[in-house]
Amino acid sequence: MDLTWAAQDEQFRAEARDWLAANVPRQPLPSGDTAAGFAAHLEWERALHADRWSVVSWPEEYGGRAASIWQWLIFEEEYYRAGAPQRVTQNGIFLLAPTIFEFGTKQQQDELLPRMAAAQDLWAQGWSEPGAGSDLAGISSRAVRDEQAGGWRLSGQKTWSTRGAFCTHLFGLFRTDPQAQRHRGLTYFLVPLDAPGVTVRGFDRLDGDEGFADVFFEDAFVPDSAVLGGVDQGWSVAMSTTGSERGLTLRSPGRFLKAAAALVALAGERGEAATDLLRDRVARSWMQAHAYQQFTLAQVTDIVEGRPAGARSSLNKVFWSELDIALHETALELLGPDALVDGPWTRGYQFSLSGPIYAGTNEIQRNIIAERLLGLARR
Repeated sequence: MDLTWAAQDEQFRAEARDWLAANVPRQPLPSGDTAAGFAAHLEWERALHADRWSVVSWPEEYGGRAASIWQWLIFEEEYYRAGAPQRVTQNGIFLLAPTIFEFGTKQQQDELLPRMAAAQDLWAQGWSEPGAGSDLAGISSRAVRDEQAGGWRLSGQKTWSTRGAFCTHLFGLFRTDPQAQRHRGLTYFLVPLDAPGVTVRGFDRLDGDEGFADVFFEDAFVPDSAVLGGVDQGWSVAMSTTGSERGLTLRSPGRFLKAAAALVALAGERGEAATDLLRDRVARSWMQAHAYQQFTLAQVTDIVEGRPAGARSSLNKVFWSELDIALHETALELLGPDALVDGPWTRGYQFSLSGPIYAGTNEIQRNIIAERLLGLARR
């Protein structure tokens, strides 16, 4: 693994840093999981798109800069270093788009990707159901072929859709062959949320933000063009999306490097209040953030050389989700009674607690690591 950046990569970093310095909002935006905050974030997303920074690694024809995966990592580092806003389009850009590039038809790519890059179509994830969370193969929502209409009738319910209350589209799995085994007979659909028969019902999270949604399907019709990757092929298509969610695509190291640097600065500000034990935890968290960066660079090297990450994305998921909690717990202990109930470290801590649960629980990820990476027997 060569850790020396090429001249063109350094030039890319400088250009990104200059643009971010000139354009990142001076005041933090409201939470993107509220209606007002989501609208404010969309203005930022469209500013990114206007100067082709919203999807830097995509081909230019879809609004990107055709940047390499190394340059994408550089941009992510600079993005977090600049304190730029959270990406409310992340479900589409970071999760669905890689799957469309891999499995989508040329027509789907040409129609969907430019609108996604421009934050015109806003995508929610439709994985979880009331009876199926991390057990994705346990879904019961169905799609029945309508030969006369030339499409599919969807029925069922999706839940816990992040920012689903504000989105325009949803991607998710539906069971198209109820007689097939659990992981088979599933199809991946792309569904406009304004289609007849679709009802979106938002609800509040524990922290009061209102972006979560239940989505109900009552004989909702979608055409054949809404199928991504082939009928009854949904499991393999969905595994591509979950790999992006658990791995480096959604949780690039830049986020944790930024938090680790802020933690070190906080320890310096607390001076005598920081005990030796807390200083040790600060140092460990800082080293773990940088270890995650090195692990990611090694993964990228593998990908560039033709060795897909595969089940190793589960390692990423366990590591970044537990690192995020450790970073915020240490910060709150440094702050002690001075921690603000609505302060950034407190809100960050509240969100970090969900990390081991979403994107497939860490218990599921540890099973995957044990069975697929370590070769242990399945119980």
